Amino acid sequence: MERVLFQGVMPALVTPFTPERKLIPGAVRALMDFELSRGVRGFYINGSTGEGPVLSRSLRMAMTDAAVEAAAGRGVVIDHVGAPDFEDALALAENARNSGVDAVSSLVPNFYYANTEDEIVDYYKRIAAAAEKPLLVYATPMITGDVVALMSRLLQIDGVIGCKFTRYNYYEMSLVKMLDHGNVNVINGPDEMLLAGLSMGADGGIGSTYNIMPERFAALYDAFRAGDLRKAREIQYGINRVIRVLIRHGKGNVVKTVKETLLLMGFDAGYAAAPAAPFDPARRDALKKDLIEAGLSLSV
Repeated sequence: MERVLFQGVMPALVTPFTPERKLIPGAVRALMDFELSRGVRGFYINGSTGEGPVLSRSLRMAMTDAAVEAAAGRGVVIDHVGAPDFEDALALAENARNSGVDAVSSLVPNFYYANTEDEIVDYYKRIAAAAEKPLLVYATPMITGDVVALMSRLLQIDGVIGCKFTRYNYYEMSLVKMLDHGNVNVINGPDEMLLAGLSMGADGGIGSTYNIMPERFAALYDAFRAGDLRKAREIQYGINRVIRVLIRHGKGNVVKTVKETLLLMGFDAGYAAAPAAPFDPARRDALKKDLIEAGLSLSV
C-alpha cells in the first residue's frame, strides 16, 4: 500500500463565518481561488486554524461541502473530523465519506483527558472505519507518550497513511518518517519550521499562515526540492519575520491575526469565534503597520 499521497504546501484554511456563525461560501471560494493561484496543492479544513473544535457540527459540514465544491479537482481537501464529543467526530467522519474530500484527519480523542495507547488506537480504528478515506493522524504535543511507537501501531490500521506532525522534536519526526522504510506520509505542521521539517523528511507542509503567504511557502518548498537551501532559508527567515508579528499581536491566538490580516487583504474572512473579539481600529492599524514593516504585501 502506497501511503505517501500528499505533497507540497497546503493552507490550514480559516473558516469564514458571520457573527451568527453562518458560513460565507463566497469567501471560502475567493480565498481558495487566491491560494490555488499562488501554488498551493490543497487545503486542510476544520482544524484548529479552521476553529473546528469550537464550531457546530452543521457549520463544519457546510465548510466541508463548500471547500470540496471550490476545490473542484484543482487541489486536495483534507477534512479534520476530530471533536470533543466522540459522537460528533464519528458523524463528521461519516459525512466526509460521502462529501468528496480526499482524506480525513483527527487529533487524539479529546482535549481534556488522557487516554491510554490502546484507547487511542481504538479511536483511530473507529474514525478510519467511519470515514473510509485515507487518514492522517494529527500529532501534537497532546500525545504525551512515545509518538513513534504509537505511529507504528496506528500504521497497521487500514486507511492510516501518516500524520500531520505539529511537534517541535524533529528527531522524532525522522523516526516516524523511517517507519515502514519511509512509506509514511509526514506533513510538517509548525509554519516557522517548514524548512526544518522538509530537511528531516516531511513530504510537505500544512499551516495557518499559509493563508496569507501562500506564494512564499510554495517558493520555499520548490527551492528545497531544487536543492537551493540558501534560497529556502532566506524565504523561511522572511516568513518568520511576519509570523513574529502575528504572534505578538495575536496574544496567544494566531487565528485572530490571520483573519484580521485577511480582512486587511480584502478577503471577507470574518472574525475569530467568540469570545475572541475583533480588533479595534487602533489595534488593526498597528497590526497593518507592523506587517508592512515585516515585509508582507497586503495587496492581492
